[in-house]
Amino acid sequence: MSLAPDPADPAGPPAGTPAGTSRSTSATIQPNILRYLVVVADERGVDLRPLLKQLGLDETVMRSAALRVSYRQGSAVIRRALELTGDERLGLKVGSAQHLTAWGLLGFALMADDTLRHAIETGVKYQNLSGAMVVWSAAVGEEDDAFVLRADLPDPAMDPAVASFLSEEAFASVVTLSRLAVGPAFAPRAVEFSFPPPRELDLYEGLFRCPVRFGAPANRMVVDPAWARFRMPGRDPVSYASTLEMLDAHMTSRRDQQDLLEVLEISVAQGLPVVPSFGEQARRHATSERTLRRRLADCGTTYEALVEGVRRERVEQLLLRPELTLRDIARRAGFSDERALRRAVHRWHGASPGRLRERMRTARP
Repeated sequence: MSLAPDPADPAGPPAGTPAGTSRSTSATIQPNILRYLVVVADERGVDLRPLLKQLGLDETVMRSAALRVSYRQGSAVIRRALELTGDERLGLKVGSAQHLTAWGLLGFALMADDTLRHAIETGVKYQNLSGAMVVWSAAVGEEDDAFVLRADLPDPAMDPAVASFLSEEAFASVVTLSRLAVGPAFAPRAVEFSFPPPRELDLYEGLFRCPVRFGAPANRMVVDPAWARFRMPGRDPVSYASTLEMLDAHMTSRRDQQDLLEVLEISVAQGLPVVPSFGEQARRHATSERTLRRRLADCGTTYEALVEGVRRERVEQLLLRPELTLRDIARRAGFSDERALRRAVHRWHGASPGRLRERMRTARP
């Protein structure tokens, strides 16, 4: 999420800071990618479970069908997995390890759909239920009526290594799941990635079996019309329709959860350096504290975790402003003193505020 202007700072955030909200702090993503990432990392002798546990995602929690994670949590695990495995093409391997069953009801709907194109469009429509960490869109292209699937990053300023992982995982999973659904002969006409060419091109050509372009304007996969029209072997109109009814109900519930999280995050952000009490938030929502706590638990989070996420993002924004001292930042982010700020930053990043500030300045365009 992007925070509202600091009430103690009439000038607001620095120029270029996006307005509105996003999904970086709220826990709204099904952790399918993380589950498969653990499996692939295990095969390489790397155990990610201690890291997941550190983020509050122990094995019992990871097995929960109700679990949701945030972009921040997901990105942190992916970044660390890339470091530990030393595998720059980890996204390809995680994507190609997946199965339609990982998508639950949505996977069943795709198998029961009419054509491959319509199945992909259904996946795009219900992408928030699939655990996707990119933003999918699909359309018929101008050339030969080819079907074009596009994957945009949720944040253009995302860590480049994580961005490459997510782009690779996205198309590798689509190709793998398409082959499971319509047959192993499936191959796209072309795949395009926005990141620079990697050292090992054979992995891409071996997986996609088509021309792969790098440094493209966008992440895209082009599908020939014949494959787009291919009839799904498991198509069943009745099963498809009944599954969509259940998916629509899930989407409505998810929107309600997302609305609650965003309203609370904005309320906390606008209140900083003073954090509204949980009782005050319950009164604003005309509900009891018990009910509000239960609704947050249904979203996979707590008020304390939500407040910490907002504070963390506020601190990261303020650290980019060289005119602010650590005392200024501590005050504006609602910490009692500099020591409390230092402890929090070390817990979040494993570094001091000064070291983090330098790192962020170096990485900032």
